[in-house]
Amino acid sequence: MSLTADTMELREEDIAKHYDAAAAMLAGFDHTPRIAKPGDAPQEEKSAGLGTRRRFRTTTPGLVTRSTARPEGVHLVERIEAADGDDPLVSPMQATVLHGLRRAIAIALAVGEQFSDATGLADLRRANLAGSLGADRKTEFTELLGAEALAVGHVFANATAFLLAPHGSEVSVEVGEVEEVLTDNSQLALHGALWELDQDIAAHAGDDARLVATVSAFAEQLMEKIALRAQNAGRLSAFTGASWRVEADDFTIRGFDAASKGKSSTLTMTFKQPHEVVGNHIAKYQALKLSKMLMAYDFERKLNPFAELGGFIFTFMGDGKPGTGKTTLIQMMAGLIKGYCDNAGYPFRYQNLSTESIDSYQGKSAQNAKAFINTVIDPGVIGFGTIDDIDQLAGKRGDRQSSAGQLEITAVLMESFAGANTVVRGNCTFGMFSNYPENVDDALRQRAGARFLVDGPQTREDYIDILYLLMGKNHDIPLGQHEVYAAQEIKKAVAASFESHARPHEEGLIRVYERVEKDIGRLDTIAKLGTYLKGIQEADEGFTGRAIKNITDAVKVRAMDFELPDEWMEKPDLFLFKSYDEKKGMIEELRQPITVEMVIQEINRYADSEFRYADKSDEVAIEAMVRDFGRTEEAKRRYMAEKESGA
Repeated sequence: MSLTADTMELREEDIAKHYDAAAAMLAGFDHTPRIAKPGDAPQEEKSAGLGTRRRFRTTTPGLVTRSTARPEGVHLVERIEAADGDDPLVSPMQATVLHGLRRAIAIALAVGEQFSDATGLADLRRANLAGSLGADRKTEFTELLGAEALAVGHVFANATAFLLAPHGSEVSVEVGEVEEVLTDNSQLALHGALWELDQDIAAHAGDDARLVATVSAFAEQLMEKIALRAQNAGRLSAFTGASWRVEADDFTIRGFDAASKGKSSTLTMTFKQPHEVVGNHIAKYQALKLSKMLMAYDFERKLNPFAELGGFIFTFMGDGKPGTGKTTLIQMMAGLIKGYCDNAGYPFRYQNLSTESIDSYQGKSAQNAKAFINTVIDPGVIGFGTIDDIDQLAGKRGDRQSSAGQLEITAVLMESFAGANTVVRGNCTFGMFSNYPENVDDALRQRAGARFLVDGPQTREDYIDILYLLMGKNHDIPLGQHEVYAAQEIKKAVAASFESHARPHEEGLIRVYERVEKDIGRLDTIAKLGTYLKGIQEADEGFTGRAIKNITDAVKVRAMDFELPDEWMEKPDLFLFKSYDEKKGMIEELRQPITVEMVIQEINRYADSEFRYADKSDEVAIEAMVRDFGRTEEAKRRYMAEKESGA
């Protein structure tokens, strides 16, 4: 077994010793609900025909706020066995659920025990039982009990959802928000959770499929509620700063992150081969490189050497006119990654955030966007997430036409792509695509670490190639003097494309470049390059520190300007199945030195895109105003003509 530096093994004997306590909880215990209200149960009328008096309501201060609920016996074993009606025998699925719950409770108690030892809570608990706990430590004791309760409750929910995930079906159940989340101590936290689970099973589980769906839905809701509660709780560093692995279940606990089994998603898509992407040379080249970069991810270390060495593209934006090949680029990249993953036996997950994610219900759009992000960043899979037509999905702040749902999606994407808690492991990448990037929020657009100009076919050879490709084989028209797809040879095309950025393309940036070059001469030092960047910032106030980071990241990508050999993908033993350190060493040997030309080209490439967006945005606004003024003038002319003819 291989563990990362911050991952500890949760030994099987440490889990098994809690089985008896877990089984006892499932067999039965008494619990008085403190927050949630028990479900209404029909009660027999004890004195039919006789009037009843109002229930006595105390006026004693303090007593009026106490819960008047009576203790209830919680017998989950009986509840689960009765979930399928009158069948006297326990079904295999019921037994699976019971075993899963017992193991989840045992794992949670084992983690709680380790948390208690690591924080000194065990010593405080013994001192409290002996009556020797000092008054100066009572606050610490209470806070640690609350932290332990949150940790144990979340691990229980996390393990339950993880262990039952393979047994789920298409049946889904809405259990609603979990209310009985108690943080007095870990045992009470488990009692509260199991009491509410018992209530949900009674209300929703009428057969085996709904039983699994109910327990899984409850676990997901409980995890979410505890994770939110933990954001404002203290003394949790011993739990959030470490991780535990249960080898028998392939289950890893990382703080309040939900674990999930590394399963591939079913991908239905028409894949494209690289030669079928005509033009778009740099975008195609970057996509090919990125597809292979993802495959360097180490599932044991949960890290990609490219992410550590620099040069990994976590987010990128592809922009271009309609019909220039953005969708084709997605199909090519998804097909390449899936093929590599199938060959290596790695789970691959592709997700697209569509307009269906925008919901009129407040907060639902954000939940949909967060679910999309979490699905792709799962460290147990290789992930590829796309946001096609992002200008329609993510709202632009300050734009009156942006709905609340669109703004929620913008906030989630910004926080996920470059937020305080963003962790780039190198197992996934996100691509944002748009025909109108000027309509994307500036801060969100700048979170795209790389820019792909998807400009489609450009040269005569490109147009011949795309015509030949789309015509298919069902014709006898001669090809003529042309070598098919020779212009699509990536290395030649990319070299020419990069060299073309030795000077800017956009008119506004050309003026800045020429002025700076005239003032200080050839840009061949860090100081001169910095002066050029300052000149760009003076012309475009939106050119901030994040833009510089994106440029330097792109330069590091250029330093990794090599393509991992196809043989390494075809024969996983040559590279993919090697250890993390071996893969890192092999990559370092291929790395190239950074040159001034690389830096200038990447500055121009990035700045060109920003000027292109700004100029296009201004031009669109001007054209709209011109049309409005023209309509106004025409309306006035017609009005005056009708008025004169009527007179």
